[in-house]
Amino acid sequence: MRIVIAGGHGQIALRLERLLAARGDEAAGIIRDPAQAADLRDAGAEPVVLDLESASVEEVAEALKGADAAVFAAGAGGGSGAARKETVDKGAAVLFADAAERAGVRRHVVVSSMGANPDHQGDEVFDAYLRAKGAADAYVRSRSGLDWTILRPGMLTNDPGTGLVRLAESTGRGPVPRDDVAAVLAELVRTTGTAGRTLELIGGTVPVAEAVKAAEGR
Repeated sequence: MRIVIAGGHGQIALRLERLLAARGDEAAGIIRDPAQAADLRDAGAEPVVLDLESASVEEVAEALKGADAAVFAAGAGGGSGAARKETVDKGAAVLFADAAERAGVRRHVVVSSMGANPDHQGDEVFDAYLRAKGAADAYVRSRSGLDWTILRPGMLTNDPGTGLVRLAESTGRGPVPRDDVAAVLAELVRTTGTAGRTLELIGGTVPVAEAVKAAEGR
């Protein structure tokens, strides 16, 4: 499989790229900064330099051409203001979905956030983030040309992965290692059984592959 990942230098994306490369898949990561390319190559991924805040749909579709799946894992980052939540967490996600449709890449997995809601109230930057992610999720759900799955992890940690998770439409709040988020994404991209579903993810007691299998077709 060839999987193209938006936000290819993110903490989850780099972990995902290593997992994909280890099992023999072809991973490509979209990055804005050419200086990050060496890190992607070290992870076994092909770097694709493209700024999702300024690129056209045609340019992103070209980067997605020939892919079997697309993963949106980009984010404005914790130090950014509300404006970049709109341009990256919402705008880039919408652009990536449009480009995937144009390129004919049906399998589309989005890394969202627990609590994402376009109608979320509040004036803090994190409130703007939850609105932006919620609006992006709603847009992806509207795309009939995509076999989408939206993944909403709980509180992300850098603890070593356990390989044990809870994956369901509603899990309640809880932490989850980025290692385990990446492992779930690696499973999600190779099946369409969860297409059309929005799933929450926290640490749990079920092995990743079993958790994804159990989430299929409900």
